[in-house]
Order: sequence, then C-alpha cells, then structure tokens
Amino acid sequence: MHPNAAFHWTDRTEMLDFVSVRSFAHIFTASAVALFAVHAPVIVRNGRIWFHVARRNRIANQLDGRRALVSVSGREGYQSANWYASEDQVPTWHYEAVEIEGTVRQLSGEELISLVDQLSDVMEGRHSPDKPWTRAKMAPGKFEAMTKAIVGFELEPVEVRGTRKFNQHKNEEDRAATIAGQRGAGRDDIVAAIEELAPRDK
Repeated sequence: MHPNAAFHWTDRTEMLDFVSVRSFAHIFTASAVALFAVHAPVIVRNGRIWFHVARRNRIANQLDGRRALVSVSGREGYQSANWYASEDQVPTWHYEAVEIEGTVRQLSGEELISLVDQLSDVMEGRHSPDKPWTRAKMAPGKFEAMTKAIVGFELEPVEVRGTRKFNQHKNEEDRAATIAGQRGAGRDDIVAAIEELAPRDK
C-alpha cells in the first residue's frame, strides 16, 4: 500500500464492502516450490473471503493451511502533469485497492456448494435479476459433476490494508484543475473519486 498517510484507507468495514462489490481478486501465495497467483471471483461471508479455483490450477494444492494475500483493485487512471494549476508537477496514477492477508482453509464439499450458490445468487441479482440462473436449471447430476472440477477456500483476514489515491493531498486549485483534466479525458469515474475524497471544510 502507498506509504503516504494521506492515502491510507483504514475503515475495515468499508474495505470489506469494497471487496464485496468488486467481487474479483488476485490471490497470491508462496511455498518452497514456487510463487503462485490466481485470479478468482470472491464473496465476503462473515468477514471472511470465500473463493474457488479450478482443481487443475497449480495453486489449488498450495493454499490449504498456507498464508495468502488477496488483492482487489477498483478505479484507476493516469494523471498528466499538465492537469495541475501548480508548476513543477510530475505525472502520477490515481487508484484504489485493498489487500487482505490471512491463512487459508479448504472448504468442505457442502461449503463449496454453498459458496457457488451464494456467488451465483449475488451476481445474478446484479446482472440478470429478471431471469436469474440457478443450478435447478441444470440436468440432474450435472451440477454435482461440475463442482468436482473446482476447489473452494476461505481466507480469514489477519490484516486488511487499503489505499485510495486521488489527489486528496493537493490544494483546492490543483484538485479543480485535476477534475477538469480528467473530465476532458472522459474519466468521470476518476472525477467522482476525487470529489468523494476531497478534504471537507470543518
């Protein structure tokens, strides 16, 4: 995470909500054999991170009982030095991200099915609420056969760290110029983040 305290994100509940909304993570671990990474959808359940990977993925037998790092990113974008009012500025990058460290436990077969059901329910509710998919639409035995090809895991967070870097350390004139530059680049999402995190008058 960025070392500048101005960008530190410390509200654990907010960060886990961010992970829940983003719903996709990079998951890393290491062993004496190698470094491992996987990209997977995630859900937050009772403050823990649940996810699944393909059984044939080389990380699948490297996670149970091992420390892992979950990284989730959100809005990000380039910032030109031309988009400041002040002189002698340099280009930079706006971004938001959360890192979660913890020990991983492999889910039981029943827990894995619960994970898939919950993940499908959440995603269908967001993307296909009128005609949501459920496993009841599958032929008998097909769902059970397909779940044998995946492995589920739970990560219990020991550390949750976040960064939101959107020029909140700059003066009001530079933030206004930044917003104008980002609008000109068509980045209304970055503009929204800058406005959300701008210091408020007390």
